[in-house]
Amino acid sequence: MKKLYIGILLGSLGFAACNKLDQVPQSTATRQAVFGTENGLKLYTNSFYGMDFLPKNSTSQDAMSDYLAVRDVQNFIREGGFAANNSSGWTWTNLRNINYFIENCNDPAVPEATRNNYLGIARYFRAYFYWDKVKRFGDVPWIGKALNIDDPSLMAGRDKRELVMDSVLADLDFACNNIITTNDASRTTITKWVAYAFKSRVCLFEGTFRKYHTGLNLTGTAAKWLNEAAAAADQIIKNGGFSLNTAGGPGVSYRQVFTSNAPVANEVLQAAVADVNLGVLNEANWWWTSGTYGAKASFIRTFINTYLKLDGTPFTNDPNYPTMLFKDEVKNRDLRLKQTIRLGDYKRISNGQQVPAPPVFSYTFTGYQPIKWTLDDMAFDAGALNTNAIALFRYAEVLLNYAEAKAELGTLTDADWALTVGALRSRAGITGGLSAKPTTADPYLVANYFPGITDPSILEVRRERGIELSLEGLRFADLLRWRRGDLMQQEWNGFYVPALNTPMDLNEDGILDVAFFQGTRPNPGVAGVTYVDVSPRVGNAVNSQLLKNGASGELIWMNEIPRKWNERNYYYPIPLNDLQRNPNLKQNPGWE
Repeated sequence: MKKLYIGILLGSLGFAACNKLDQVPQSTATRQAVFGTENGLKLYTNSFYGMDFLPKNSTSQDAMSDYLAVRDVQNFIREGGFAANNSSGWTWTNLRNINYFIENCNDPAVPEATRNNYLGIARYFRAYFYWDKVKRFGDVPWIGKALNIDDPSLMAGRDKRELVMDSVLADLDFACNNIITTNDASRTTITKWVAYAFKSRVCLFEGTFRKYHTGLNLTGTAAKWLNEAAAAADQIIKNGGFSLNTAGGPGVSYRQVFTSNAPVANEVLQAAVADVNLGVLNEANWWWTSGTYGAKASFIRTFINTYLKLDGTPFTNDPNYPTMLFKDEVKNRDLRLKQTIRLGDYKRISNGQQVPAPPVFSYTFTGYQPIKWTLDDMAFDAGALNTNAIALFRYAEVLLNYAEAKAELGTLTDADWALTVGALRSRAGITGGLSAKPTTADPYLVANYFPGITDPSILEVRRERGIELSLEGLRFADLLRWRRGDLMQQEWNGFYVPALNTPMDLNEDGILDVAFFQGTRPNPGVAGVTYVDVSPRVGNAVNSQLLKNGASGELIWMNEIPRKWNERNYYYPIPLNDLQRNPNLKQNPGWE
């Protein structure tokens, strides 16, 4: 808690100039110079954009999720692998900076509407700060002022979730009502519509968290938050002027949103934009296409099975799906699949030439290799070189927030379905089930993802959310609020392999790509084929990559390391050092 009083950042302020020798030099600019002009307010609030609790690059955040197999099992879900002395995130410096601005933005020299605009931006960031803390730790202290070093509040305990989240909602309402800008052509700043989008995200999280975490005894307040989520999304839908990107048709329009250098303005509300001249680039290619850097994250088959067929029916209705080969299972599917993983006619660019690019087993453990964020030119693979804009808020999420809130409230209509999920599936080339909400629960979703959920609309909205928003840094929070953390224990499975020592053509270009063997590698083997050892042991070491049935079956990755989700994992522990400084905080249950 001592970090509460560390430093204060006053935008771009430095030493005030003095032009007479007898003037007293000032170590900081005067308060009036900062808060007495609109430019001073703008400079100060611009400093908030660099705060460390904000997402900078969402292309790798879903490494902690249920639908990706990664290089190593995270300590957080290993039995005995995580404790309070491993925890982090209990940092409060940014809050003091925000609160100082809110306390002092009251100079009548600046018109009230202008002051309220910048107060709205500041309160947006405070809401973001606190939502991030509540997601991570649950109850936290609510601090609405800039504390001094001797303030007794520094040693206070934590406030109840209800108080903190009600304060977050008040901040978001103020931001939505007072931020003036509705359109930022650069898509890099906080606008009124970004504030509404964030409000819809926060309220959906809180409403569903309260509904499904019955132990909080807050289920009676869940509907209030769900109604707020739907209303915030509705404001954008009716008044924001946004739409789904459809340029180029269903086979390319989805992925364009993630590979475009400039934010796709009709769909993206806010983005992290690259700038070659300033050296502001991201590392999407490096993270997703390196055999040594990043997590080598690959989708698991259980999730890939949730992509619908183009006629809108579940792929898993086909009784042959469990043993279907990769080249066949990816056909006639939701066109977002071919824009999310390597398959079929996907090509990359090498020295200006297009080359076939099937899944590469030095990069993938399961065969389902992501491409959603990567640029096709291999020249971007060797470092933080990517120039594509990273969407932080986009219209597709707003539609899904609206649909889910209404479905959870039991008020979703056929018109709502067509406006939201129907529109998203139409953009993905799906032709069936677009105009009316579903009437039948998919048994695959119930059995593998959401046992106990019988409402077909809730099930299908969750399916849609997983597919549409995959790899955008939202999945772990979704698992938390649905109380489905035990999905983190799902088997990391890959595509089906019918037999050992049988080369497979994954993209049907006439070139054999990969074969799986046990024991001694075939010699000489087939030229150009990657041979993957799926022996139970390699030398004295356990092999993490196996076939489920021994000599055939789904690929299995790292099955030998158990993953365990306990009830305590819905919150992180308070870091040990911070708890020792202030025992009044008390530890989260299960982490004592």
